[in-house]
Amino acid sequence: MAAVVDAASAESDFTLYPLVVIAGPTASGKTALALHLAERFNGEIVSCDAVAVYRGLDVGSAKPTAQERARVPHHAIDILDPDQPSTAGDYARVTRAALSDIKQRGRLPIVTGGTGLYLRALLEGLAPAPPRDDALRDRLRERAARRGSAYLHRMLERVDRRAAESIHPNDVPKMIRSLEVTLGARRPQSEQWRAGREPLQGFRVLQMGLDPPRTALYARINERAARMFDEGLIEETAAVRARFGEQCRALGSLGYAQAAALLLGESTRAGAIAGAQQGHRNYAKRQMTWFRRDKSIEWLAGFGDDADVQAQADERVKRHLEE
Repeated sequence: MAAVVDAASAESDFTLYPLVVIAGPTASGKTALALHLAERFNGEIVSCDAVAVYRGLDVGSAKPTAQERARVPHHAIDILDPDQPSTAGDYARVTRAALSDIKQRGRLPIVTGGTGLYLRALLEGLAPAPPRDDALRDRLRERAARRGSAYLHRMLERVDRRAAESIHPNDVPKMIRSLEVTLGARRPQSEQWRAGREPLQGFRVLQMGLDPPRTALYARINERAARMFDEGLIEETAAVRARFGEQCRALGSLGYAQAAALLLGESTRAGAIAGAQQGHRNYAKRQMTWFRRDKSIEWLAGFGDDADVQAQADERVKRHLEE
């Protein structure tokens, strides 16, 4: 298909440049739908996944395969080493630059992923955060090591329930950062999100969300989580641990945390798989809670690889491009 918008005309009317977002829970088929739309409408895909930004974390993040990435240009994947910090603000800066580049090429940017905070940072911006407090971080890390990550999550729930809903209980770095921001500013981070932000400029946004039947979604989640262990998740986790150390921040992510427990002899294979399955199901529920609050999302009832869902998405994108 020809370029979405002539680059010269886009320059003269930048505020009307189209942008498509595909949101939804894990395993709902966002990648399949994004690839379909990108090939149908001359698009490029911008990942919105907090784990896919890390190099070497391929299996457990369900990254697009090398073959899929060869079909369509992808952005915001493999941009950091697993021991590097990744914040929503960092993500927004990288992806806003990518959107500008895609626009300059006259192609359709398609943002897809399930990390709600990163998507919010991209589209709505983030409020200025208080300065880093290393002493507080050290105390919180010590508590997590001594009492477990669930203890930090309970702390976060007490001071900022909305922030706690968006962060997985195993994601110690993000919980520490959220607590640091809340305690440092003496104001819940979720309230800070709503103040002083700089929304994305220059794009009109179509947001679509995938909403498959819960029973079918959970079946897919269970199957995919188990398949990851067969496709090299344990070996991938071991390689990252060997190179970046046991405390590597990215290894607190779902799947990797369970694989690490297996490597340490703290879990059986069956227990690790069951834990990963349960964790991903819980995560999917939290994702839907997060996205349901966004009334601008147009919901598609099904998986992203369903022909009917793809046809519905085609029609919505076509209307969006004609506006």
